[in-house]
Amino acid sequence: MPFLKTICIVCIAAILLASCGRVDVYEKNTSIPSYAWSRSYHAKGTFIITDTVGLYNIYIVLRHLDKYPYNNIWLNIGLKSPGDSMYNQKVNLSLGNDLNGWEGTGMNDIWEVRKLISGQSRKFKKAGDYTFDITHVMRDEPLQGIMSAGIRVEKAIAAAPKN
Repeated sequence: MPFLKTICIVCIAAILLASCGRVDVYEKNTSIPSYAWSRSYHAKGTFIITDTVGLYNIYIVLRHLDKYPYNNIWLNIGLKSPGDSMYNQKVNLSLGNDLNGWEGTGMNDIWEVRKLISGQSRKFKKAGDYTFDITHVMRDEPLQGIMSAGIRVEKAIAAAPKN
């Protein structure tokens, strides 16, 4: 019995120590005033990349109200790497559908969706400061029901090699 107790303690200690690793995550969300997003209002931020070997996941993070009138949102996402000009990409971000409702997580009438840009991890070629800029390109002006927009950058977990 004491042997079993010792094994349990060692296993718990190993799990706790393994979970204490450093997590490389950056997340910046910009609140939209009065939940009415004007085309001229930019969600902006800057993050620092030091590791140019590892893979990163880049997510768009969007919070909206249940009364948001569309199942999607068109965004213009800009990313500027050190020493370069801003690269812009238009993205059609699905937020839900009539059959299944809203995607993401919700509480009461607030929903948050986090979607991987480009559907895959990527490497950053240069170390340094990266700047992002997000605007909407929907027809409504202002676009009602959007609470915040932002970006999340996190180190991708390497997949195990296949045999």
